[in-house]
This record gives sequence, C-alpha cells and structure tokens, in this order.
Amino acid sequence: METKNGRAGQFPSMSELDFAAVLVSRVCHDLVSPVGAVVNGLEVLEEERDAAMRADALKLITSSAELAAARLQFARIAYGAAGSAGAELDLNEIGRMVCGLVKGGKTQFTWEAPAVNWPKDWAKLLMNCALVGADCLPRGGRVRIVTERDTSSPGFLVRAAGQGARMHEEAEKALHGEPVGPLDGRSIQPYFTYKLAQLVNAQVLLTSGEGFVEIAAR
Repeated sequence: METKNGRAGQFPSMSELDFAAVLVSRVCHDLVSPVGAVVNGLEVLEEERDAAMRADALKLITSSAELAAARLQFARIAYGAAGSAGAELDLNEIGRMVCGLVKGGKTQFTWEAPAVNWPKDWAKLLMNCALVGADCLPRGGRVRIVTERDTSSPGFLVRAAGQGARMHEEAEKALHGEPVGPLDGRSIQPYFTYKLAQLVNAQVLLTSGEGFVEIAAR
C-alpha cells in the first residue's frame, strides 16, 4: 500500500492486546446506537398503553434489532477470523452484509460485483474499504462499489459521493499506515484496513475532490 510520500507506514507503538482492545471498542461503538434504541423501544412498550405509540415502538425495535444484527454479521467477517486459511467468500453474500450496514439510514450502497468467490482476505479488505467510504459521508450520500470480474486478480473501486464528503485527517493518515498519535476509535478501522492491504500485497490509492472520495485497490 502506498502513502502520499511513497513510504510504507510503520506499526504504531502498541501491543497486540491494546490493538485488539481498540478494535473491539470500535465494534461496540457501532452497536451502541441500535442496541440502545431496542432498549428504549422496550421501555415504551412496558409503559405505554396508546396503540399508535406501541406500534411505533415495535417498528423501532424491529429496525434497530435488524441493524444491530447486520453490524454484528459484518464485524464477524470484516474483523474476525471466520473461515479457514485460504477460504473464499461469496461476493453476493459480502454485498448483502455491506448493504445491511446502512439500511434505513442517509447513506446508500450501490453494489456492482459479479457472483463469484474471492479470497477471504481480499473480501475483508473490500468490506473495510466500503466502511471507510461510508464514514466519509457525514451527511449521507451514495457509496458505489465496483469489483473486477477476474477472480485471479482481485481489485475494486469504492466511490463515496455526497454533500460534505471528506475523510478525516486521522482516518486518512491511518489508511496510509501513518496514524497520528495513538490509535483510537476514529483511526483504528482505517489502520486495520491498511494492515489487510499489506497482508494481500494490495496497492490502495485514495483520491478526493469536491463532494467525493474514492478508494481503489488492486
């Protein structure tokens, strides 16, 4: 993976245990909102007798539970050790998990990938780059994901477009393997993406302009 100055970044001074702890914190952060909404909905059901209010609470519980489940499924594959060494993953299933991350939100994914299997670590890199792209859209927008059809030479483009699209400096530096200071909730996932790119020997290129950010890997 190339950085802006052409140098590969170095792993920040932290133990593997600390790295895992920060990554788990990111996962927990992503789950707090939907799980909290489920709890709030259950409290309304316990206290409210109005039929319309109870119906709204049930809708909130259902949508929030679905979002929490989607984020758990995504994290299991994108960050976890699911599948054996050398395993392949179905891009259709990967697309389903990626699109489930933003269901009902201001951001939408457009998934343009053939129905093929990819090496597990390449699929994980794709998932993480898709999430990096979504995080570049603070006001919502569209993330278009296009993959190469040649399974022997994986590659993809993630284009995030929307009002105010930008990548925070901390995330950009981490994606290039040069995090600013200790890794935290904002920089841990882009840095993990960088490490995945190293693992599969991929070149990841970042391009940005007015209203868009592109992440390409090959």
